[in-house]
Amino acid sequence: MIAAVLGAVLGGLLVAPALRGLVVRYAVPEGGPWCTRCPACERRLRGLPPGGRCPGCRERLGPGAWQVEVVTVGVAAAALSAAHPADAVLLLWAAGPGVVLGFTDARVRRLPYPLSWALAAGLAALLVVVELAAGSPGVLLRCLLVALAAAALFELPGWIGLMGPGDTVLALGLGALLGRYGWSAAFTGLFAASVLAGLWAVVRAVAALARRRPVRGLELPMGPFLLLGTLAAVLLQ
Repeated sequence: MIAAVLGAVLGGLLVAPALRGLVVRYAVPEGGPWCTRCPACERRLRGLPPGGRCPGCRERLGPGAWQVEVVTVGVAAAALSAAHPADAVLLLWAAGPGVVLGFTDARVRRLPYPLSWALAAGLAALLVVVELAAGSPGVLLRCLLVALAAAALFELPGWIGLMGPGDTVLALGLGALLGRYGWSAAFTGLFAASVLAGLWAVVRAVAALARRRPVRGLELPMGPFLLLGTLAAVLLQ
């Protein structure tokens, strides 16, 4: 356990600058170009330090100081605590784009296709390798069915504007991962995501009422809660 924690801290701090840079890159309003340069000094953005300031002009960009780093280390520690190495590999793969997607959705209510499809495609490839190596090809059918069911569950609200298309793609990838652990795990993950989202909606509504601000129009990012629910369901197994 100590080795897992130390590995998570070291690995998380090493990849966090790149993840922070990707959050700044993709956290732009729908229809706008990706942010590849600092808006203030035009410096090309690749990685960013924990303080979140541009190395050239010191302009603050993206999430607050150490937010991405703390989340990355925490998710990495949770993934490395998995009992089976295959589970750790799957969770670590999901963690990279998942951290960026969570912060991006929280900031601009958007789940960019390049990241959500990368997460889904990577999980699909890893699941094929893992299950074939374990001699359990039948599990792949369940992964596919759960993935399709989860995507349909989020596609239907999208038709009436309650969900975005990025939520469907994210649910597709995470559903495939949950399918590895069975239908009960899939239900647990999606139920946990819905409960967390509902609690957050209540907190925001109460805060808005306390500040005498309108409650209607408060958009809720579903991506972070989907990711948290999936992580919780997998670790419970």
